[in-house]
Amino acid sequence: MRNVDFTPLYRHAIGFDRLFNLVEASNTKTQAAGYPPYNIEQTDENNYRIIMAVAGFSEERLDLTQNENMLVVTGTRAPEEDKNFIYQGIAERNFERKFQLADYVSVVGANLENGLLHIDLFREVPEAMQPRKIAIGQSASVAPTAE
Repeated sequence: MRNVDFTPLYRHAIGFDRLFNLVEASNTKTQAAGYPPYNIEQTDENNYRIIMAVAGFSEERLDLTQNENMLVVTGTRAPEEDKNFIYQGIAERNFERKFQLADYVSVVGANLENGLLHIDLFREVPEAMQPRKIAIGQSASVAPTAE
């Protein structure tokens, strides 16, 4: 099993680092030793992409579900009978991979190309949560209410 250190990414992932913490925590034996393998990349400030190696799975056999901050990717294989393998090195098993998404992150699209599943994510912070410029020297005159 391989351990991935996300520490260098924390400097570039302000507000998204919770995802990396939860990905590290979820990398347990229940994930079937990291199957299927995946990458997480940041394409720009608010866009991210999860790339999963799902060789042998067609679009009909893959299912993506987002429920609040949880993304679940499921792959199901139909049992293939009448095959006598001498050696079987390609993993042909069902899987379920869960990703805990950061706040305000949603799935905007997915496509399957050359055995890689690309899941595009977008972080849209509400306007009330975005930074705003405060002018120095101007104060709002707010009258206290009498009770």
